[in-house]
Amino acid sequence: MARWRFLSRLAATALTAVSVGAVTLAAPANAAPEGDVTPFVVGGTRAAQGEFPFMVRLSMGCGGALYSPRLVLTAAHCVGRTGSNSSITATLGVVDLQSSSRIQVRSNYVYRAPGYNGYGDDWALIRLASAVSGLSTLPIATSSAYDSGTFTVAGWGATREGGAQQRYMMKASVPFVSDSVCNGPSSYDGDVIPAEEICAGYMAGGVDTCQGDSGGPMFRQGGSGLVQVGIVSWGYGCARANYPGVYTQVSYFSSAIASAAASLGG
Repeated sequence: MARWRFLSRLAATALTAVSVGAVTLAAPANAAPEGDVTPFVVGGTRAAQGEFPFMVRLSMGCGGALYSPRLVLTAAHCVGRTGSNSSITATLGVVDLQSSSRIQVRSNYVYRAPGYNGYGDDWALIRLASAVSGLSTLPIATSSAYDSGTFTVAGWGATREGGAQQRYMMKASVPFVSDSVCNGPSSYDGDVIPAEEICAGYMAGGVDTCQGDSGGPMFRQGGSGLVQVGIVSWGYGCARANYPGVYTQVSYFSSAIASAAASLGG
């Protein structure tokens, strides 16, 4: 079954100018989905320019969020090993990836969660070669206080399972799904790591994140503004019934993320 919501660098270049649809979440482009494919665009809307200024598009086909003016928080499965890396280009400041106003900055270092082995610990930090000015950052949740309710997801991923990624950033709202339901026999049946992962979506299907949205943030209103509670990680297909999206639970890793960020210059 499909796991990651990552799309290869080659497939990431296949952007479409069609702006209908929402964000969904699926398998890598080279993985054939099991069972019936749902060949329709899931519900959502196009994000407005400036609505989510912390959103980042990464050249390997993933998303991310601006943790600080020089650091991007993304998924571990989107990057290689920890070390110097100047191969990633971050695009920021726009909803239209082809906008002449876009900001593009190269990476110079990647920090991948040391516990990541293809299962769990799915977070990473990318340090940019220069700090970005004029864009707000997205604070991360440091407790589980905001790990329920209704969340927002956004990104440039495909709007249907197996589809092309989008030129324009899309957004959608998804509700929290408890560990007992998400990990139950009619859903992921024990594959979710309760302490490290959080599920969100509709059990009836229809709204989700999709291929190309990996690493992007899931966020909600906090005490004094938006706060990131999840990182797009994995799932079975796009917006399928009984299979909500599975996200890295940021609050569980907040101390480790903060420590890594400090080691990279904050």
